[in-house]
Amino acid sequence: MQEPEPSKYRNLDARSLRGIAHPLRMQLLNALRRYGPATASMLAERLGESSGATSYHLRQLATHGFVEDAPERGKGRERWWQAVEQGIGFDENLLVDADPAVRGAADLFLHEVATTHARELSTWVGTREDWLPKWSHSTDMSDWTVRLTPERTRELVGKIHELLETYEDEEAPDAEQVRFHLHAFPTESE
Repeated sequence: MQEPEPSKYRNLDARSLRGIAHPLRMQLLNALRRYGPATASMLAERLGESSGATSYHLRQLATHGFVEDAPERGKGRERWWQAVEQGIGFDENLLVDADPAVRGAADLFLHEVATTHARELSTWVGTREDWLPKWSHSTDMSDWTVRLTPERTRELVGKIHELLETYEDEEAPDAEQVRFHLHAFPTESE
């Protein structure tokens, strides 16, 4: 009997949220997910941090199960790290948890996600000419405003997630990593 494939996504609970809700930890995890296994020194150089800081925060991420050793990469004393899962699920109930520390960590987590999305989009705008002409009609920065109930919004987000999962693991020689940011939130109408 074949063992089931481990989940690609992890749902945060109060304990794991406290382990990830730090800007550098979130950047480290994002870098490992996007670029693959790396050492603390490599990540320090990529993120403009000290290797001491990256090493400490990688160990904290490991304590909470977000990263693990990549022993097939290590040579001698060199320690390589890899992400355990490829995504995080966020439970909105963490924002109303009875513990103020959990609510604070949830708020910090969401603000860091929003900051990361804005930074990635801004980087794309600043480097888009590097991708032309091949990608000139393949990118999108659209926005939509529709009137939906909370239930219909959940349904639509779920359908978008399901659709994106059908496009994973493209192996074509000209395939690149493509980031999709989905933001769905209510706004006041006039």
